[in-house]
Amino acid sequence: MTETTSQPMPPQPPDGAFEPYKPRSPEVRAVLDALGRLRQDLFTDAFAYRPLPRLSPDRPFVRRLPVRWRQHAVFAPHLVVAAAGVLALLVTAADRPVGSAFGLLSGLLVVAPVLLTLARPVGAFWLSLAAGWADTLLNSAWDSWPWAPGSFVSHLTVLTVVAIRTRPRTAAWMWAVTAFYGFVSVSALGGGHYDNDVGSMLVVSAIVLLAVTVRQIRREAEQTVTAQQTQTAHERSRRTLLEERTTIARELHDVVAHHMSVVAIQAEAAPYRVENPPPELEKAFVTIRENAVAALTELRRVLGVVRAEDYEVPDAPQPTLADLDGLLDNVRGAGLTVDKGVTGAVRELPQGVELSAYRIVQEALSNTLRHAPGASARVEIGYVIGGLGLRVVNEPPPRAALVAPSPGAGHGITGMRERVSMLNGEMTAAPTAAGGYEVTVFLPVETTREGDA
Repeated sequence: MTETTSQPMPPQPPDGAFEPYKPRSPEVRAVLDALGRLRQDLFTDAFAYRPLPRLSPDRPFVRRLPVRWRQHAVFAPHLVVAAAGVLALLVTAADRPVGSAFGLLSGLLVVAPVLLTLARPVGAFWLSLAAGWADTLLNSAWDSWPWAPGSFVSHLTVLTVVAIRTRPRTAAWMWAVTAFYGFVSVSALGGGHYDNDVGSMLVVSAIVLLAVTVRQIRREAEQTVTAQQTQTAHERSRRTLLEERTTIARELHDVVAHHMSVVAIQAEAAPYRVENPPPELEKAFVTIRENAVAALTELRRVLGVVRAEDYEVPDAPQPTLADLDGLLDNVRGAGLTVDKGVTGAVRELPQGVELSAYRIVQEALSNTLRHAPGASARVEIGYVIGGLGLRVVNEPPPRAALVAPSPGAGHGITGMRERVSMLNGEMTAAPTAAGGYEVTVFLPVETTREGDA
């Protein structure tokens, strides 16, 4: 005996109620989507006013022209469209006399759609179909159908101009509508005509529209690549800036940590240097030490966030201007002729200023080695009231054709500007009139007054 399992019946709607909505099949949805795109491209705001833009004055074609012609050259696209309309008019005049009323009407029918593409491109396409059909009715029964020679040129021009001014999808829709119009015209009304030019129109227009579409796709791809390159360069610049700031934070950590450690030690030892200090003074020194230790702990914690995993703390102390002679000896060993000049009374500066000044001179000389190999350089240090002045200038490289420069990663100027900005200084970096390069920096230093001691 066969055992059967009864399946539950789906609930039925009550009498008089509407049946539930059934989703459409993929084929139906594809057709509806295609019709929606067709309506969007060729019917929605078909006669909207969209004037043809002028040619950019920055185009190479315009820049090569004489000055008095450049202001008129921006209308070159308009002149080309007008010339195509004149060509269609000449073809019509060669096919029939233009002195008659029918000739004048035919000339207007072939010129109007071409000129309308300058202001209302999609509307010009529909006008071209209607004008081509009306112009063909004025011909004899033995003429080609459904486009007369002048209408053929006019419609092909309209297709080309509209395809250039719209998206590639619109060009495909126009070609499909043109094919539909041609086949319907030949099937329904072309029986009494000698020949039809639907095939010629479809083949020629397909070649022209394909060329226009390929050009538009290539131009859009170039614009996309240019935008991506611009974005990549911006991101690279941001990454370089963050890397330089991280490097500066690592270097200044030792400087700040040293001062905070000195503050903590001095606050702890100060009560023992005074005989019978007041309890309030001992409590104040304890508070100072606790705050210094807490600040040092937070500083190390913040530095741990920006420090790379493979970063190793240097064993030697951070360099200062006192170590500048060793730096100059090293670059002289690399083949750079460099002189040093110091003006003003040499004095001890804050360690952060000393470190930044040393790194700025180091990077400027490194740029000279990379970009101007074989050139001579000079480092000038000026101790002035209120700050420190730096000037690193190099001469143009000798025999530039024989010595190839070795550009770096492009972080040098960015790093120097970050250090100067951190100290509220000023910096200029620009080529010199002789062909070299000059970096000028001023780092402000607050002077300690006797009343503040």
